[in-house]
Amino acid sequence: MTTNPRRAIGYTTELVVGAVALRSWTVALQTPPTEFYPRFGPLPAVIGVVGQPKTWDVVGYTRTLRLSDGGTVVETITQSEPGAFFAYDLSRFTGILGRLVSGGRAEWTFTPAGPAGSDASGGPGGSSPHAESATTNIRWQYRFFPLPGRAFVVRAIVGLFWAPYMKRVLSVIAAAAEARGSRPHD
Repeated sequence: MTTNPRRAIGYTTELVVGAVALRSWTVALQTPPTEFYPRFGPLPAVIGVVGQPKTWDVVGYTRTLRLSDGGTVVETITQSEPGAFFAYDLSRFTGILGRLVSGGRAEWTFTPAGPAGSDASGGPGGSSPHAESATTNIRWQYRFFPLPGRAFVVRAIVGLFWAPYMKRVLSVIAAAAEARGSRPHD
């Protein structure tokens, strides 16, 4: 996979979630992707996962996402710090993206942002007596590595569709983290 950062085309979005960092991390990364990634304009939905490990949090784990346009993409975890950071590489795109990019990379950062954004030991996440009022800043960065001669098309797709799609997906993830975070043993 070509991963030259100078050639990367991407987008970053972030928002503050009304849940502790560990809860936000868990919801964003352990919920099946079929629940959060719908079709958006020409972007296909995630409709299935092949080879999903029991948990999606161990460096080296891989899974294949099946897309509504008949394409697939392989995700491989490259970094995992529960409640703080998560990164994975995307490779072996098929379908339309397979003709445009050699791969991609996603990075998620979870930073306590409110008064109860850390647990009693000072670590991220956990459950403090004020967990309901805890907030976390979630930052999601996504980069594609265009094939030679295709940067213009990839840049257009990212600007017109991927950026608003990421904002929409992150708001749904935030709502799920807040809803689950409001229940005592979720």
